[in-house]
Amino acid sequence: MTQRDFARIVSCSFSLIALVEVGKRRVTEDLEHKIKMAFDIDDKQLQSITSLISEFSKGIPPFM
Repeated sequence: MTQRDFARIVSCSFSLIALVEVGKRRVTEDLEHKIKMAFDIDDKQLQSITSLISEFSKGIPPFM
């Protein structure tokens, strides 16, 4: 999914998504709400996704 696709689904601007992705804007409560509504996810699911992203950003060990 591109940033433009994501922005369209969430009903916000592409530039906002681009700025959030590079760390120049933060995810506001309003944006978080829009994302949860657009993808039909709840707080628990969002926390799980956040944890996975955090683990992946540390690096994935090679397969044995």
